[in-house]
Amino acid sequence: MKRDQSLIERLARERNAWLCTLRADGSPHVTPVWFVYLDGVFWIGSGERNVKVRNIGNDPRVSLALEDGDAPAVAEGVARVHRGILREDVLAALAAKYDGWAADEEIEPFGARVLLEVPVKRWLLEGVAQ
Repeated sequence: MKRDQSLIERLARERNAWLCTLRADGSPHVTPVWFVYLDGVFWIGSGERNVKVRNIGNDPRVSLALEDGDAPAVAEGVARVHRGILREDVLAALAAKYDGWAADEEIEPFGARVLLEVPVKRWLLEGVAQ
């Protein structure tokens, strides 16, 4: 789906998004994440032992929201966890956006690095407060 150019530009420059995953009991778990948005997909680096990764393993439905509540951008999708050899283009995009961040380097105690892939299923809000 073609996105409004101003939203695409905003996704390129915004540093943080809020990721909402679901705990096993169905309650929400919300956490700020660094991300890149490439061709309709949010990519997020994480450690495999983080709560958000465990939650996605149990229920892959997620929501993502940019921080500015005056110009909300909220998306829904179904997340997939990538383990092992991680996509070089995504790692390069994360490094470019976040001052050389090596998203594939393990940080204790969070375990091996993973990439979360979230293709946007639908946008709930695109920059207009309701």
